[in-house]
Amino acid sequence: MAKKARKRLEEEAEANSFEFPVFDERAFISHEFEQTVATGFAVAFAVLLAVISFGLDRVLRSASQAALEGAVPALVSLALIIASPFLLRRLRTAASTYTRGDWASLILLELFGWLGFWFLLTDVFFRT
Repeated sequence: MAKKARKRLEEEAEANSFEFPVFDERAFISHEFEQTVATGFAVAFAVLLAVISFGLDRVLRSASQAALEGAVPALVSLALIIASPFLLRRLRTAASTYTRGDWASLILLELFGWLGFWFLLTDVFFRT
């Protein structure tokens, strides 16, 4: 009787044992490469948006449109940041494999990168 119980416990332990899945190096490397390219795209897009915002800010300041001075560049840039995932899907076919976390990190990188570069460009030391 004890042998049957021990044998049954061993069979259950084997059935419930955890096995690590096979690690696919090629898929991992290709995903990381895609994330690197997407991060570079996000940084470049943030710098481009900062330059556009700075230009709009200067144009509106020189046109004496003080009420629109900060709002128009912010709205234009936020609209472009929201549209950037659609642009990235058009440029990179592998973007269909991105997870929600990947998209969230790219959008936040663009948002805070744009804000940082825009504030840097509009800083008092860079005004002429």
